[in-house]
Amino acid sequence: VQLVESGGGLVQPGRSLRLSCVGSGFTFSSYVMRWYRQPPGKGRELVAGISNTGDITNYADSVKGRFTISREPAKNTVYLQMNSLKPEDTAVYYCFAINILTARSSWGQGTQVTVSS
Repeated sequence: VQLVESGGGLVQPGRSLRLSCVGSGFTFSSYVMRWYRQPPGKGRELVAGISNTGDITNYADSVKGRFTISREPAKNTVYLQMNSLKPEDTAVYYCFAINILTARSSWGQGTQVTVSS
């Protein structure tokens, strides 16, 4: 299982970014996909998750209404659309995959998101 994130960067407050995570080496449709983040000096926290079929999503309270997780099976890709970004969204964002039957899991390498004026 390999996960590669992209799309991070420096953005001003109130602007948007879209993160992408491309998976390879596994059957994408058998994995729940999640985005986690780790702010500077803090622990890793769950941001959003999406079921293997794409019909169920969940979000941290801090991002509800601003972030949207989605998946594109044809591209083995999961996205995190982040709108109305705030300085407190600054973190390294990680993609995570977990198999619905075996619980085998994998992490991406992370992508830095910095929200600052």
